[in-house]
Amino acid sequence: MRYSKGKGWLVTFLIGLLAASCARAPQPSYPIPTPQQIEWQQLETYAFIHFGLNTFNNMEWGYGDTPASTFNPTHLDCEQWVLTLKAAGMKGVILTAKHHDGFCLWPTETTDYSIKNSPYKNGKGDLVRELCDACKKHGLKFGLYLSPWDRHQAEYGREGYVSIYYQQIQELVSNYGPLFEFWFDGANGGNGWYGGANEKRSIVAEHYYGYAEARDLVWNYSLDAMIFGGTVPTIRWIGNEDGIADATQWCMYKTDFQSLNDERSLGRGFKDGKAWLPAEVDVSIRPGWFYHKSEDSLVKTVAQLEDLYFNSVGHNANLLLNFPVNQEGRIPSIDSARAVEWHHAVQDAFSDNLLKDCTVTASNVRSSRFKPTNVLDEDYEKYWATEDGLRHAELVFEFPKTTTLSRLMLQEYVPLGQNVEAFYLDYYFNGKWLPVETNEPTTTIGYKRLVRFQTIRADKLRIRFKTFKGTLCLSRVVGS
Repeated sequence: MRYSKGKGWLVTFLIGLLAASCARAPQPSYPIPTPQQIEWQQLETYAFIHFGLNTFNNMEWGYGDTPASTFNPTHLDCEQWVLTLKAAGMKGVILTAKHHDGFCLWPTETTDYSIKNSPYKNGKGDLVRELCDACKKHGLKFGLYLSPWDRHQAEYGREGYVSIYYQQIQELVSNYGPLFEFWFDGANGGNGWYGGANEKRSIVAEHYYGYAEARDLVWNYSLDAMIFGGTVPTIRWIGNEDGIADATQWCMYKTDFQSLNDERSLGRGFKDGKAWLPAEVDVSIRPGWFYHKSEDSLVKTVAQLEDLYFNSVGHNANLLLNFPVNQEGRIPSIDSARAVEWHHAVQDAFSDNLLKDCTVTASNVRSSRFKPTNVLDEDYEKYWATEDGLRHAELVFEFPKTTTLSRLMLQEYVPLGQNVEAFYLDYYFNGKWLPVETNEPTTTIGYKRLVRFQTIRADKLRIRFKTFKGTLCLSRVVGS
């Protein structure tokens, strides 16, 4: 009798221990994002501004010999930029404070090749300050691009230039900000003016610039700033400038310099990567990065911009959309109208969650705290989670009545890691289950995955999570 009683106590204890374990949040599946990386991923879309001497000389990459006197916008209005971008749903803006030609848009002490030697405001202008102030006034985040390559600077390629570059970083981060992102571009070395030398200079980027020290200069003033490029990034380039992230998109990556320059790997990430390095997709609303009048008829259509959104944000990456400012100093009206129309189209696409009144059931539930209906809650911090050790699971949505839909949005709870490797969609209609025919592989999810498909009529929708590592944690599902 005493043996039986002791055994029952042990069973009860173990059951209670298991229940308590399941009630707790799942253990993270490392690597996981920092709070700053999570906040950055939640921005989803923000803008690039390319503006400088190239704008006034019909160029993309200035050689470094174009006179500063050619920079002369007639009706520059940074508030027009910011209000346009805000209306287009952008959460921030990154300005090219210095492109490869070396011309600086603020009155730097490091060179005379700057806005202070241009006709703009009789040499008293400071474009970085104007845009920074406009962002603060209207609630947009502010970031900066500072090209490491400088085709004007006589010291480029020599030891002395690195000190000049650090001083430029120091001026920018200490006088303008806080910054949400700082860009080190990957174009480094080649032909240039170099103070009149007019020659080719080559450097080994991973050693020459001392990127770790450059990053620390940024973080001394803007600790939350994401770092793009260089050898110590906190986000990564997608590997192309076409606006496309691969449908399979891992936030995890390798941090060796060779991998950071492997365009094929950049497009997909690594399932077994040891660092959380989410992707950023950069693309221009026009063919060029700087304004060219000949491209006024080539602004991307709303449909093209929607495709960019689904292939970037919809593939677990952030979208950095470039707006070339014209010679007047304004975003052209066709660009602004197109961007705002696109934003409204994206908003409309998921404005009404057709799953909101569904009955939701799951093949496995960790505990009542992590119930399947959490995926219908707009609070990202609420999520459905399975018990530990599973590798397959299902989620079924039963509609109150037959419903038509053609899009789906899914979100993992990435503060605990990215886990889903493959999922499949089925719909139930006329008494049988049928596969949803998607136009791309349904593999990874990550922070956000958007799936488009031919319109279906469904009584139920099923998501089969075929393979996942760690514990499945799904925050949100939206159908439209």
